[in-house]
Amino acid sequence: MMKIWELKQSKTDESILEMFIYGDVQGDYFDTFEWKDVESETSANYFKNELSKYPDTKQINIFINSYGGSVFEGTAIYSQLKRHTAQKTVYVDGFACSVASIIAMAGDKVVMPKNAMMMIHNAWNVSVGNSAQLRKSADDLDVIMKGNRQAYLEKSNGKITEEKLIELLENETWLTAEQCVEYGFADEVLSKDADMSKAQQLLQKVNNTIEQKLSYNKAISAQLKELIKAPEKVEVMVEPIQKIDPVTEPVQQTNAEKLTEAFNKKTEVI
Repeated sequence: MMKIWELKQSKTDESILEMFIYGDVQGDYFDTFEWKDVESETSANYFKNELSKYPDTKQINIFINSYGGSVFEGTAIYSQLKRHTAQKTVYVDGFACSVASIIAMAGDKVVMPKNAMMMIHNAWNVSVGNSAQLRKSADDLDVIMKGNRQAYLEKSNGKITEEKLIELLENETWLTAEQCVEYGFADEVLSKDADMSKAQQLLQKVNNTIEQKLSYNKAISAQLKELIKAPEKVEVMVEPIQKIDPVTEPVQQTNAEKLTEAFNKKTEVI
């Protein structure tokens, strides 16, 4: 069974790497169901460490079928691929959506079957705070998108204007393989359709999707708001004080502290 995220040497040529992005792109996160930190295998740091194992790579074939994920992780992966001296060929096996489409722009050559698609849109996130903090969050997103647009513009090599690109991003546009070639986001359309059955099966196995993460953030945010509200009446119960040995009995986090930590770790731009 192909892994959801995999980087491996080709069976026919050790100088060729095959990279499969079949799932969400995400950094390390806090699992609120299991209540533990989870190290992501789709993070930029994980990719960097894996790529460093193959210093003599001359060709990287990148196979994408992803709905996207964290713009921070995806942009860093794009930059690592662009900086690498190997020849990069991207194959969009199904969908290259959101930040996965930015990763695709790192390809020296981008190949799409007729039934493959890209989806591009402006980055968005979940924000909490006062009015000044929310305005700053909006301003930050504008700056992030100004940088992200450069990936599409560089790949298009003049086939699309920045004004047209902004229009497509603002409209959250789905693009066919033919349209991707027209705008310069892809270089070749294959005459044969891709076999989407295996790709869809793999995507269905992906846990902790973007929608789940957003629901986590909303739930945690709501609980945090409840926790910081000043209670109208507090009943104090006095219990005997127990001495705690910090060496043998580490102090446990309160629920409020755990929720705050989880919220800080889970919030990300996508």
